[in-house]
Amino acid sequence: MSISFDLPASVEDQLRRELADLDVVAKEAVLVELYRQGRITHHQLGLSLGLERHETDGLLKRHKVVEDLPRAEELADEIATLRRLIDG
Repeated sequence: MSISFDLPASVEDQLRRELADLDVVAKEAVLVELYRQGRITHHQLGLSLGLERHETDGLLKRHKVVEDLPRAEELADEIATLRRLIDG
């Protein structure tokens, strides 16, 4: 899939001078934002960028994306649900 958008020539020129590969930076930024919004999974993010799990974790850390850890109550609810399912 190819996605493109227009920038003023002066902005594009500046960014291409400052960044090693503007296309890669833009792709990464869009995919990280989609992950942040919950629209793609960690696996989909890594797959889309050709990264292993630990590399994907590093990318998210560089972009200051932290995963919300579940609260104790949420974990307790999940455990209770799993026990009900296991017990039938």
